[in-house]
Amino acid sequence: METIKGPHPSTLDEEKLLKECDVEFGRTTGPGGQNRNRRDTATTITHRPTGVIAAASERRTQAQNRSRAVFRLRMKMAAVIRTRTHHEHHTCSKLWNERRQGKMISVNPMHQDYPSLVSEALDVIVARRYDVAGAAGVMGVSMSQLAKLVRNNKRCFAVVNRGREAQGLPRLK
Repeated sequence: METIKGPHPSTLDEEKLLKECDVEFGRTTGPGGQNRNRRDTATTITHRPTGVIAAASERRTQAQNRSRAVFRLRMKMAAVIRTRTHHEHHTCSKLWNERRQGKMISVNPMHQDYPSLVSEALDVIVARRYDVAGAAGVMGVSMSQLAKLVRNNKRCFAVVNRGREAQGLPRLK
């Protein structure tokens, strides 16, 4: 797990994020019709500062695959990259405060805001040494809501459970 200063790369707008990336297009084999075999629709994106790579080739158009690859890149970065935050005095982002409704935070795991929200949640959870209840209190949501947010992505959920085990805490279910 890598720790960086500044804003989490998954929170950058797409234009700024792609300026930090190498984007490659190519061809793949498999289902998808002739367009898939005749056009460079497969997309691979590499985030230069972190080395995180994501790819997509399941759609018929380059634009759709690029969009899927950007989302996958954001999700991978949300799981493996941490930004520094204080374990008690974290200031929630504008996006977090807009999406929070009382003690609830609700977002579809396929929504474009999900990687940014889960990366912020993981930053605080890690800063609190995987104390999800304490992190939820700092972020103004219930523990069950924070656990549900993280549970929606297998990679992020695994990060939390590995950290909890290392701290001698029980795994989340």
